[in-house]
Amino acid sequence: MTKVLVLNGVNLGRLGAREPLVYGSTTHSELAERVTAHGAALGLQVEVRQTDDEAEMIGWLHAAADAGTPVVLNPAAWSHYSIALRDAVAQRTAPLVEVHISNVHTREEFRHRSVVSAVATGVIAGLGVAGYELALQYIAADRHRSGEASADAEAAR
Repeated sequence: MTKVLVLNGVNLGRLGAREPLVYGSTTHSELAERVTAHGAALGLQVEVRQTDDEAEMIGWLHAAADAGTPVVLNPAAWSHYSIALRDAVAQRTAPLVEVHISNVHTREEFRHRSVVSAVATGVIAGLGVAGYELALQYIAADRHRSGEASADAEAAR
């Protein structure tokens, strides 16, 4: 089973209570249960983490890069200004999908730009918590494509 980290940044531990008109009513623990179950159905071992500590997030990203672990990342507010987070994401060695629950492009001007997006594999924004499931589907499909390519290369030898 492929391990995938779902990493949530600053303030996302307050999901369900924090601006439900923007972020919905799903709590972080409900999100974790939902994406863990969805990942298992896709053959993925999903581990969900949340932190309000930027250094801790960067440490998790470094460990994922060292292990070649795919990541679904909601960097939250750090998206818009953390060059340190961007540089950690740039070191990725496996797919990394940036996810935003809200459509950041229809919100305040400062949210329209993510410093992380340019070094992520892909970006999903504005689809609510379903965006996490779509990111996991992409990672599962990528795993199969990579596995098929490896099997084809092995068979060609």
